[in-house]
Amino acid sequence: MPAPHDQTPQNVADLFDSPLNTTPERSSSLQKQLLTRLKLAILEGRLPAGARLPASRTLADNLAISRNTVSIVYDQLAAEGFILPHRLGTHVAHLCLDPLSATKATQSAQPKSPNDSPSPPPPSPPNDTPPTPRASRRIQRLPATRHAARADESPLPFTPGVPALTRFPSSTWRRTLERVMREAQPRHYHYGDPLGEPALRDAIAAHLRISRGVRCHPSQVVITEGAHEALILCVRLLTDPGDTVWMEDPGYRGAKAAFHASDVRLQPLRVDNEGVMIPSELWERAPPRLVYVTPSHQYPLGSVLCASRRLDLIAQARRHGTWILEDDYDSEFRHQGEPIAAMQGMVPDAPVVYVGTFSKTMFPALRLGFLILPATLATQARDALEELLRGGHRFEQLALADFIRSGQFARHLGRMRRLYRERQTALRNALASDFDPAYAVIGERCGLHLTVRLDPAFPDQTIVAAAQREGIGPRALSSFALDPQPTDNGLVIGYGDTDATRIPELVKRLATLVAAHRSKAT
Repeated sequence: MPAPHDQTPQNVADLFDSPLNTTPERSSSLQKQLLTRLKLAILEGRLPAGARLPASRTLADNLAISRNTVSIVYDQLAAEGFILPHRLGTHVAHLCLDPLSATKATQSAQPKSPNDSPSPPPPSPPNDTPPTPRASRRIQRLPATRHAARADESPLPFTPGVPALTRFPSSTWRRTLERVMREAQPRHYHYGDPLGEPALRDAIAAHLRISRGVRCHPSQVVITEGAHEALILCVRLLTDPGDTVWMEDPGYRGAKAAFHASDVRLQPLRVDNEGVMIPSELWERAPPRLVYVTPSHQYPLGSVLCASRRLDLIAQARRHGTWILEDDYDSEFRHQGEPIAAMQGMVPDAPVVYVGTFSKTMFPALRLGFLILPATLATQARDALEELLRGGHRFEQLALADFIRSGQFARHLGRMRRLYRERQTALRNALASDFDPAYAVIGERCGLHLTVRLDPAFPDQTIVAAAQREGIGPRALSSFALDPQPTDNGLVIGYGDTDATRIPELVKRLATLVAAHRSKAT
């Protein structure tokens, strides 16, 4: 526990330029206002590392708000690694604050309300700003890429990454799509903007600013055919032959496939309960061109990359001319507290390309994903993107834009959060009561899957093969590893598309399979 800082302010409220907006027509909640202001004070250094925060009751009295609001904000700051709670007092964590980031943070605006008009594109950096990592030479050569076809696979119960397909509001979606098609003009049957329908790019930018803390203008949004195409596009935009890419290990197999399909060198990085681990000496010895991370909910281990490591990664990437590829695949579904904010929005002008998908929040067959490019890269790559991409799925894009703008998307997310929370709780309870082999559940209460770590005596790939023959679809943890270790043995269990009433029986069957294969191994 760090010692209290001798410059700790007597009244944290004095750090704010203006009081919290408590009027009924306020554009954002008191909770979000306080969270944003405390984060900004920490990132700017006005609340320095080691500073002791006042008790929740004291701060609530100073700000004339409820103690519960302050407690929720403190819990969220602790979850993201900004503060360290302790029975003797809560202190600001030691973060790697890039001086340039802190300076720019003081110039940044507060988050916008849903009714605000899109902000103008970010201004060009001043002359004393470190150079932005350059784009790859590949975007000038425009090489052709063939996408390998995948067999259609009906999802089995416990298959990871599958949302609740039967709970999607298909009738609402169908009416939205039909309305779009009724109102379509002949021009809508032609190719659209290669970067995506402007209405959808506007809607995504507005949604991400509010829900994920992403700093973006619609001009930085690129619509893709799912997250997989987004990853392949990033490899083509950001790397050259022979470049080194760092990747979490274990990590997402789709990203691993995209990197293996290119001519880059892949360097695995181990993951612990605070996210990816990057030794400082590795940066000095062999800095990469690209670092791929899933910071808000690591796939498949589920850890959250803490604030200190996020800021250190951004600072090191700036220093070494490295791009960061942030895959934010399912962090809308956090089952305790608010969703963890995106790394992309922590500091201005971060060298981060943000990847998102609607496969988990809507349905996989929609095949719509997106990239958020840094402003300089969006300008630099515009001509190449117009050659690489063809504007398609226009009606689906226009319908999705309407679905988001009308509030249907937010309501659907709310329903799914409650459903997935119920299903994860059922899975945890079933494991605790009916899963006999020794195991450890790892990861945060987030997303659509749990990872169960098993002793190496239980061969996970053999167990998974047997489970699939029995109609159960978990994945082997070891299959996600580039350089498998003894600890990379276990089961990745998806619960998104599995009804809670079926989970106890499925867990019992899975436990029987695991126990049987232990007896065979011994």
